[in-house]
Amino acid sequence: MIAAICACVHGQNAPTEGKGMPARATPADYQTHVQAGTLTIAADFDGHSIPTLDGTTLSTPEYVVVETAVFGPPGARIKLSIDDFALRIKGKKVPLPSEPYGLVVKSVKDPEWEPPEVAQAKEAKSKTSLSSGEEDTQVQKGEPKATPTPVKVPVEVQRAWAQRVQKVTLPEGDRALPQAGMLFFHYWGKVEKIQSIELIYTGPAGKATLTLQP
Repeated sequence: MIAAICACVHGQNAPTEGKGMPARATPADYQTHVQAGTLTIAADFDGHSIPTLDGTTLSTPEYVVVETAVFGPPGARIKLSIDDFALRIKGKKVPLPSEPYGLVVKSVKDPEWEPPEVAQAKEAKSKTSLSSGEEDTQVQKGEPKATPTPVKVPVEVQRAWAQRVQKVTLPEGDRALPQAGMLFFHYWGKVEKIQSIELIYTGPAGKATLTLQP
């Protein structure tokens, strides 16, 4: 299954592959923004969540996500690369590098998704309970529930999730500004325990550090 997903995102590092997302009206519409030469870098910290273009949210327990935007004067262009960005968490000496989205999709989940058979079983149980007014006898007697069988997500569903992540990833290559998209950093920890977090930019526009809100 993983091989199939990797195949669907083959070539993710090519500049044309990152779709990006619409930049907000101004840098002030983000949590924080700073100047980097003649440009402005703006960002929001999204924790383990990945907002998508269709208004829904995916999640990844292995990565934290930063929505980043680059603004410039009229007609400005810049060469963008995810390698220009790093994330310093809890003041660590060595910041986390930005990771390609092709690595991220292996851990992506949709919190709202459930197997069709589970959804059908819930619907049937709900209808039965409403009609009979009875509760689960297993729960009433305090008997242990059976261990659930691990869910296998169909390849086509995984592929759809991967495409949704691709569409919001920060575009790379020579780009007209503004540009916006998601950056991903490998981090398993709980967001609630993060006391400080900084997005570091070191690229063609110069250097800048953004203090984000955990």
